[in-house]
Amino acid sequence: MPERLHYITMNISATLNVCRLFLSPSLCLPHIQASNFNELRFPLVSTILPTPLEKKPSIRAIVLDKDNCFASNHDDKVWPTYKSKWTELRAKYPEASLLIVSNSAGTNDDPGHAEAARVEANTGIPVLRHSTKKPGCYPEILEYFYANGAIDYPSQIAIVGDRLFTDILMANMMGAQGVWLSKGVVESQSLICKIERFVYNSLIARGYKPPSVK
Repeated sequence: MPERLHYITMNISATLNVCRLFLSPSLCLPHIQASNFNELRFPLVSTILPTPLEKKPSIRAIVLDKDNCFASNHDDKVWPTYKSKWTELRAKYPEASLLIVSNSAGTNDDPGHAEAARVEANTGIPVLRHSTKKPGCYPEILEYFYANGAIDYPSQIAIVGDRLFTDILMANMMGAQGVWLSKGVVESQSLICKIERFVYNSLIARGYKPPSVK
């Protein structure tokens, strides 16, 4: 496969699942919003009210998108100005509580999962190997965190990413909490990202809120 060709292959999962928004538009709305990765504060504070047995809300596991989230598009390293924040993230969350889920690295478009291996070497965080792209790969994410004992239920997971129709849609489909980086490393001017921002602003103006989680 020619270099970088896999970045433009069609995401069937997103194409099918985005149709859910016609019936439930709020599925693309985040629970937490920040402009970019450096604006996040770790540990992340849950938007869920604590149960009587908890002293405070907790997010116990974090899923990270790669492209335009903590790395520039098509790169496999943490963006230089995010390195201090990356250190903060890893200090607050042990390795079993962190997972990188990309629609490039670790997918069937990543021959031999070579890119996933490079990302893991550069970041120190596991990359999910998955055949179905976001948002449809959430059962594999849940399986990973349950197997590691990182969570008791999906709402203890935060999905961090820059795309509403993949990252945030997936978070709401799986009952997790969506964290939207509205600009990311560099604010995208692609048509799909402009559509996402238009949809977000329209829904917020009409009083829509993200789905509640349990």
